[in-house]
Amino acid sequence: MSYVVESASSRRARRRRRTAITLLVVVAMLAGAFYVASSYINRKEGAVAAPTPTTSCTTSGTAKAGAKATAQPAAAPKPSQVTVNVYNATSKTGLAGTTAKEVRTRGFVVGTVANDPLSKSVTGTGEIRFGKNGSAAATVVKAMLPTAAMVQDARADASVDLVLGDRYDALATPSTATTAPPC
Repeated sequence: MSYVVESASSRRARRRRRTAITLLVVVAMLAGAFYVASSYINRKEGAVAAPTPTTSCTTSGTAKAGAKATAQPAAAPKPSQVTVNVYNATSKTGLAGTTAKEVRTRGFVVGTVANDPLSKSVTGTGEIRFGKNGSAAATVVKAMLPTAAMVQDARADASVDLVLGDRYDALATPSTATTAPPC
């Protein structure tokens, strides 16, 4: 039998290559860990549940003197004035696309249709995310998914995100007439 004897210089070269590859893998893993940690630290902290809107009626002319009259609430925007982004937070393929078609048929302007960009686990029927300027539009969208949680975030525009959760089955049937609360 003949054996091949490796020279010391080729062993050192192989060891250097192996060390370089190991260091590259460790550096890549550290970079990934820092990326995940920074995205966790820099996530939007302004996401809080929105207060439920209250409507008030004007007081009649027979109110006591000195009583303040409350103003009528601002008219809700029409669906054609509301931009809705439809996001899928479930593992069901194509859910956002089919729901976006139905949202569009109800007269809303559909913006982005994709998986949830926050990659958040939504266990309920869904979430309605909106900014300060989109609270009126969010209440209009809430009529399509009344059991969804309202979440206000830090966005500046009036767009509304309809995020579909694990318990989502279908949008609520559209009502033919909207009724005002009794005064």
